[in-house]
Amino acid sequence: MTSGTFSKFAIVLLASGCIAPIGGAQTPVAAPPAPAPPTAADRAAIAAASSAEREREMKLLGITEIQPSATAYDIDKPGNANYDESKANPYPKLPDLLTMNDGTKVTTPAQWRMRREEIKALFDENVYGKYPAQIPSVTWKVDGVEEMTVQGVPAIVKHITGHVDNSAYPAITVDIHADVVTPASTKGKKVPVIIGGGSIRPRPAFPRPAGGQPVHMLSTPPDAPDSAKLLLEHGWGFVGRNLNEVQADNGAGLDKGIIGLVNKGQPRKLDDWGVLRAWAWGDSKVLDYLQTDPDVDGTKVGVMGHSRGGKAALVAEVDDPRFAIGFISSSGAGGADLYRRNYGETMGNIAAPIEFHWFAGNFLRYAAVGHSANEMPVDSHEFIALIAPRPVFIGGGALITDPQYAPGDAWQDAQGMFMAAVAASPAWELLGAKGIGTTTFPPMDTLVDSGDVAFRQHQYGHTPAPNWPYFIEFADKEFKKR
Repeated sequence: MTSGTFSKFAIVLLASGCIAPIGGAQTPVAAPPAPAPPTAADRAAIAAASSAEREREMKLLGITEIQPSATAYDIDKPGNANYDESKANPYPKLPDLLTMNDGTKVTTPAQWRMRREEIKALFDENVYGKYPAQIPSVTWKVDGVEEMTVQGVPAIVKHITGHVDNSAYPAITVDIHADVVTPASTKGKKVPVIIGGGSIRPRPAFPRPAGGQPVHMLSTPPDAPDSAKLLLEHGWGFVGRNLNEVQADNGAGLDKGIIGLVNKGQPRKLDDWGVLRAWAWGDSKVLDYLQTDPDVDGTKVGVMGHSRGGKAALVAEVDDPRFAIGFISSSGAGGADLYRRNYGETMGNIAAPIEFHWFAGNFLRYAAVGHSANEMPVDSHEFIALIAPRPVFIGGGALITDPQYAPGDAWQDAQGMFMAAVAASPAWELLGAKGIGTTTFPPMDTLVDSGDVAFRQHQYGHTPAPNWPYFIEFADKEFKKR
């Protein structure tokens, strides 16, 4: 199980809605054809190429072996991830957020701006990789506009395409398709929009499993409201997009997509951007379009992601100060969780052939046998702090020990993400805002939102659904400050 893979009985609640025309003028739209699902041979070829790319990068780094991955489901058995909090903190000290590289203590906003650049440079070099000096421009066009119902709510849907200039290397084409969805009732008004907040594709139905299990044991509550419906009924909009159009979620595709286009089909360098940063760039380009849309309040655009998408959403909010807020759901290791933790997903997992591509090649150094996350010059609390003073909501699910649903969302380490938010909070305080406001891990289902850093752990598994109403509540409060 990876941080982007649902537990064996997890229910994926797609942020989507059933759609139907509601009348009015419509522009016919030719939707891009859905890609054919990969065959077993395709998957095997991708796995082999991903492993080969990781081996290439390891050889450049002089690494012969990566730490073994942990398993997720065999709780308390050898080789399984640790879910015992008493064993979760082997490293006694985190890097000091407010100490410059030369030892100077940061006490003013001006010093923080310099410290922020130091931290960002360390993450660029060691974790997420550097943006290229030159990235091709993106030209957006509106392919069509439709009026339809989304989860029973009348809406206006703009189908847009962003074409990345590939004139320097025509062998690779990158087109970003997205749906910008706003309530029909707000037509003519600018509304807040959450990138990643939903989809117009039909939502699958998931019946309650046989056996009458109590609702709290389910990975997703069967009556969980759909995020698209919640946002539209609240008078806000959302953008549905496919991040894999920007960059494939595998190591085999690093010579394709936007990373491959910039490198003209050549292998990446060890400090080049990984897939998470490429996805973040894609959302930033969507934001470019939203700044021009007459139905969108460009000052109130947020970004949301879950699991590996949560990692990318965190990078997007850090990297682009135009994002007004972020909903970072179950981002776990490589996201909001502390690297210096021994709980849930391990360094060996996120450096495995199926995940290493999320990061720069240099990241592999800290997952090599004989090395550890404690050697990293940074930790995730420092990356979260780069958002300050803008608001961010961090959430996740629970440890579930019932064999049918174990381990729930424990793989993502909700407590480790909370600890990172606490350690990041001094940046907000320094800038005249308010951090998370407590150092005590809250009881399950408790919304912590007294400051500009919010947190909530729900009682279910690997799903953002139960936290959506609380994110909207928090974002509404934050937007009213503007």
